[in-house]
Amino acid sequence: MTQTELHSSETTATHHGSAERKWQDYFTFNTDHKVIGIQYLVTAFVFYLIGGLMAAAIRTELATPASDFVSPETYNSLLTLHGTIMIFLWVVPAGAGLANFLIPLMIGARDMAFPKMNALAFWMVPPAGIMLVVSLLVGESAQAGWTSYPPLSLMTGKVGEGIWILSILISGTSSILGAINFLVTILKMRVPSMPMNKMPLFCWAMMATALLILVGTPVLAGALILLAFDLLVGTAFFNPMGGGDPIVYQHMFWFYSHPAVYIMVLPLFGAISDILPVHARKPVFGYQAIAYSSLAIAFLGCIVWAHHMFTSGTPAWLRMFFMIATMVIAVPTGIKVFGWLATIWGGKISLNSAMLFGMGFVAVFVIGGITGVMLASVPFDIHVHDTYFVVAHMHYVLFGGSVFGLYAGIYHWFPKMTGHMLNETWGRVHFVLTFIGMNLTFMPMHELGLQGMNRRIAVYDPRFTSLNELATIGSYILAVSTIPFLINAIWSWAKGPKAADNPWRALTLEWQTSSPPAIENFEVLPILTTGPYDYGLEHEDVAGLPTAQPGSAALSGSSGS
Repeated sequence: MTQTELHSSETTATHHGSAERKWQDYFTFNTDHKVIGIQYLVTAFVFYLIGGLMAAAIRTELATPASDFVSPETYNSLLTLHGTIMIFLWVVPAGAGLANFLIPLMIGARDMAFPKMNALAFWMVPPAGIMLVVSLLVGESAQAGWTSYPPLSLMTGKVGEGIWILSILISGTSSILGAINFLVTILKMRVPSMPMNKMPLFCWAMMATALLILVGTPVLAGALILLAFDLLVGTAFFNPMGGGDPIVYQHMFWFYSHPAVYIMVLPLFGAISDILPVHARKPVFGYQAIAYSSLAIAFLGCIVWAHHMFTSGTPAWLRMFFMIATMVIAVPTGIKVFGWLATIWGGKISLNSAMLFGMGFVAVFVIGGITGVMLASVPFDIHVHDTYFVVAHMHYVLFGGSVFGLYAGIYHWFPKMTGHMLNETWGRVHFVLTFIGMNLTFMPMHELGLQGMNRRIAVYDPRFTSLNELATIGSYILAVSTIPFLINAIWSWAKGPKAADNPWRALTLEWQTSSPPAIENFEVLPILTTGPYDYGLEHEDVAGLPTAQPGSAALSGSSGS
């Protein structure tokens, strides 16, 4: 078949049956993975805005040393719900949203393996979030921090703590259902011509993420159920007053919650690995190393949890093991960073919004990674434990990693999701405000922690005032940074210029469908002919446009299975 005939076949196949969804579809129990993906992303972003407002309130309180904006009890509630919402209702569901939309398209499938279970997993997220937000409005919210350590969590209000536990159990169940779906879909529903070593790196990252969820989340569920018995029935699993051991709760909690860092970040590692080669017009450097490093991170992430407990009476020999293991996990992460840098080095870089956020992701995540290695050292960790140094590290990893990665993913795949292009000028404004706001908010916290300012307090020594004022100004810039993004996204979705099927000239399979994709993605299943990152002149015509084989695929008349 000639390239002209192949291109004709491809165009017919990808455009046949293409139909944009009605807006009503996004408010129903829809089983289309693309609808569910957008439902996840929009819902998660709503909770991001709510959690962000809580963060702004927290920073406003911390602008001065005295407790003069909200009461100490309200401050504790805001602090608890902010952390809980940002982790369980923003980053984790947003990663699931990207995965839901992309995985079937990337592997040539028509939907997820279990569409109804997929829809059920999404519809568990809104009630979990609504419960948390309503608990704050009615004055019955949890106040023990997002970790909910006993005995403190057993001494605060039973109603608020009970709502918190139930909300996490529901959102955790949603994650488990989603993980089963992702794993089965990736392993069993790839087109026959796609071996695992030709999968997009996003799929490798999601496979590792799903394994972490399936290993860690049931342990968290067990800890929360036992905590609920202590709280509501009067048992003493973790209550020292009855002979229980609160340290056991910490072990169970962190056995999930440290891998949860990678559950949040790994999907964005995969997204960045797919975004950078496209906008640098270069093959990804070290495909296999980046792919296998995701699995290495998943394994090592399960054996480093107790570095959060160096000050909890952990024996010295156990401290040594977890210190070494925590430092070792920097190796596969470093492999990814060097792979990304080598990918963009010498490339024909297009500094659009997706690429800016992608490179910003690498920059700020590396800062978080460096401070993570510092915290892995037992003597240093003991010195700065429960100070703002830990807060700074966590936000450079999670905000710098997850939020920058999610924004990069949204700017990159927005044309495919909606059929419209985002405005690049406003995208760049959004990036500049986010980058400045993020660093101004969290960089001073390193110094605050080294000077000894404790975290989770509303009243502090006046000598910390100036750095807290800087952080508060930065938080306001961060809050403002969401405005151009919201305007851009809503306006572009409704009125923006129509997107081509492959505006970035990308080579992975999702770009070989129409924008937005047809309801069942592919009229006929694609056949893989090249790798997903084989960028180069041999695959591009003289006008700089992809030839008929881009996308690493040709579309065949055989449906396959």
